[in-house]
Amino acid sequence: MGFVALLYGSGVYLFFLVTFLYAIGFAGNVFVPKSIDTGAVAPLGEALIVNLLLLALFAVQHSVMARRSFKRWWTGIVPPAVERSTYVLAATLALALLLWQWRPIPEPVIWRVENPAAVGVLWAIFWLGWAVLLLATFLINHFELFGLRQVLARLTGHALPEAEFRTPLLYRYVRHPIYLGFLLAFWAVPVMSAGHLLFSIATTGYVLIGIWFEERDLIAQFGDQYRRYRVQVGMLLPSRKA
Repeated sequence: MGFVALLYGSGVYLFFLVTFLYAIGFAGNVFVPKSIDTGAVAPLGEALIVNLLLLALFAVQHSVMARRSFKRWWTGIVPPAVERSTYVLAATLALALLLWQWRPIPEPVIWRVENPAAVGVLWAIFWLGWAVLLLATFLINHFELFGLRQVLARLTGHALPEAEFRTPLLYRYVRHPIYLGFLLAFWAVPVMSAGHLLFSIATTGYVLIGIWFEERDLIAQFGDQYRRYRVQVGMLLPSRKA
């Protein structure tokens, strides 16, 4: 069963990687055939309803399946070795559905930056956001975050070490650099359409709600150690107190 779990986890990771790369192009209106502002334009009411339902599905899936209480119940059904891979699969399916079914709302344009220097700065921030996000995942063990470490441990018969509280590099200055990366990428665009604004506002709201739930779980797991960290380090704006 260890080899089957490894095949499953590897396939899920590959599916995630392809979908994630497409999502970068989707958010930036670059490189992909259908992006946040391109494709068939639906009536405004239909576009709002469909887009909000897609965003809600993505948010609910993430919020529910990431909770420790859900994981305790879920691992009674799904083998612990593939629990994380199954979570990644569900999240990627929700994201892929959003990318596929998103209805563009190109008008009105909220802002359009035309100054070449300002456009260059915005694109730099956009790509910086994705770089910060990816770096942050590797700082906390990218392959465990996406389930590959768990299925490899199942194959080799090695137990994973207990989770320990660490604050490597970016985490010394901001508690949630992954979320910060998303926000930079979603807001730093030269052209902000009504549809992109809807997407950015909704994902920002999800980030804030997700942080509240995540920090509650981290306090339950690490106690006063995380409470002290929360006082010392900024949530999304980099800062560090003595």
